[in-house]
Amino acid sequence: MYNLSAVKNNVCIVIPCYNEEKGLAIQEYSHFMEENPAVLICFVNDGSSDNTLSILEGLKTQFPKQVVVHSYIKNMGKAEAIRSGFHYCNYHHNFDYVAYLDADLATSLEECLAMTSFLNANINFVFGSRIQRIGAVIERNTYRFFIGRIIATVISYILKLNVYDTQCGCKIFSKELGEVVFKDAFVSKWLFDVEIFDRIIKFYGRDKVLEKMLEVPLLRWVDRGDT
Repeated sequence: MYNLSAVKNNVCIVIPCYNEEKGLAIQEYSHFMEENPAVLICFVNDGSSDNTLSILEGLKTQFPKQVVVHSYIKNMGKAEAIRSGFHYCNYHHNFDYVAYLDADLATSLEECLAMTSFLNANINFVFGSRIQRIGAVIERNTYRFFIGRIIATVISYILKLNVYDTQCGCKIFSKELGEVVFKDAFVSKWLFDVEIFDRIIKFYGRDKVLEKMLEVPLLRWVDRGDT
């Protein structure tokens, strides 16, 4: 499915974190960084009240060239945490592609990076899709699955865009598109994905937007409970 020879290395992955002390898979992060030394991971501590910040600082100490910790005292919500992470990395670091991913790694870091193989001169936005199919492992809570399908259907209708899964927490942008999409604050703290698609449609125009984005069925997505 993925053309590993086309995987990009100059990538920044933003991870929003709020009270993730029990959910951070430290070994998975450590293994990924050992195997992918060119990838930068920016953790945004969104005003956590538990031990999240100390854990992130520990990862930064272990991987000082690969880990950035951008921290806030007050909780801002997932949308603003991701947006601020994009801005911080744009200002302080050089990279060609930027992604965001849920802290619990329901989608793995490895698959997120593999998805960059679809980015090229024409396709500037790639996003994961939790489609149940033969050969894929998609484990979702039944209640959340039905709620998610209702939301995705409504969003697709509003946007007039035939997208199966707008809410999957794995999205990758060219740096230039990321700067446009995350320039202004989002109206919604949690359904900001709608605004992401709306901004991309407005930026490229409805006639060209389908040539600029690609929905990629994930090989594996595992619901870890408290994302």
